[in-house]
Amino acid sequence: MKRGFYTIMAAQFFSSLADNALLIAAIALLVELHAPDWMKPLLKLFFTISYVLLAPFVGAFADSMAKGRVMFITNTIKVLGCVLMFFAVHPLLAYAIVGFGAAAYSPAKYGILTELLPPEKLVAANGWIEGTTVGSIILGTVLGGALISPAVASVLLGADLPGFDTGVDTPAEAAILVIAVVYAIAAIFNLRIPDTGAHYPHQERNPIKLIGEFAHCCAVLWKDRLGQISLAVTTLFWGAGATLQFIVLEWARSALNMPLNRAAVLQGVVALGIALGAVVAARWVPLRGALRVLPVGVAMGVLVPMITLVSSVEAAYPMLVAVGALAGFFVVPMNALLQHRGHVLMSAGHSIAVQNFNENLNVLAMLGLYSLLIGTRMHINVIIVLFGSFVAVAMLLVILRHRANQRQFDAEATLPEGSGH
Repeated sequence: MKRGFYTIMAAQFFSSLADNALLIAAIALLVELHAPDWMKPLLKLFFTISYVLLAPFVGAFADSMAKGRVMFITNTIKVLGCVLMFFAVHPLLAYAIVGFGAAAYSPAKYGILTELLPPEKLVAANGWIEGTTVGSIILGTVLGGALISPAVASVLLGADLPGFDTGVDTPAEAAILVIAVVYAIAAIFNLRIPDTGAHYPHQERNPIKLIGEFAHCCAVLWKDRLGQISLAVTTLFWGAGATLQFIVLEWARSALNMPLNRAAVLQGVVALGIALGAVVAARWVPLRGALRVLPVGVAMGVLVPMITLVSSVEAAYPMLVAVGALAGFFVVPMNALLQHRGHVLMSAGHSIAVQNFNENLNVLAMLGLYSLLIGTRMHINVIIVLFGSFVAVAMLLVILRHRANQRQFDAEATLPEGSGH
């Protein structure tokens, strides 16, 4: 890998580390505010909505200048959201601003890979990026849980400067202050990302034309035989993954009687499994063989309801690692295939923006449904069974669609020239 790739990984690691630690701190802040339980998943919903609303515009923004510069600007927006949360802005609104920065950050983060590396290295690069991202999720959730734990919080709250009131009065506020420093570290790495030399035609600035251009890019990717399958899988994965974060927290509280700071560690256990699956996929699955991993997604959906049979922390660890490993193994090749098809069919920034729009639209839908089910006081075990069944059935439908595409392709390949097809 080129040296600049490792700088990208470092920038992504610290930015994602802060994102995930901030989610736990924001949940703790909601608890301090005595907010209802259904409001917790809305944090992720408010974070994600920017990905959907800004999708027609962030692709053009990412392609308008060097990707490293884009990542620095958008990381600064994340810092702003973090700081606003510290200054008593409601956690939902402040986390939405962090999501605004993340939405514009993502096309640059993934788009630069297709500029920097040849297609044959994309699966490996995605494996490293996903492994790094998942590592940051693990450490971020653990860091967030640690920062709000009584032992660490008491140390942070006792660190006031003599004669100076820092305004840090609660464990959540102390955690947010530390997380802002992590975002600052990410910004330093952003500034060191090299310019790949990739230049795109002058980017459109008219909002109406940008929306039309984005709609055309969406249609192109969904009509492509390979693009539609990989896009469907990654769309399902990210919606399911975002929902699983909150399912694990609620299940740990309900079934294992774990407080938030300890339940956050179980989130990290799932992420550890994703990292393991991602590394194995990066090592053994070539880009040409990406579609062979589709049945693994069905297996993940079948395994998830078995979590309801677990009644101890010791048994929960291997089960959650297994769920994560299956998820990581099937999503990394799909992500690489989608990036490759998007880069072939359109520019890097635009293709990632289309991917983010679809994936996060599904995140909004699944989180909204989960929040609704929690609001009706449905038992978490019932929600887990419904969740796993949905994932398994959806992946089966994707496999059937892929087989239909293959049959159509084979039939067209046997038609004589001049048949009009």
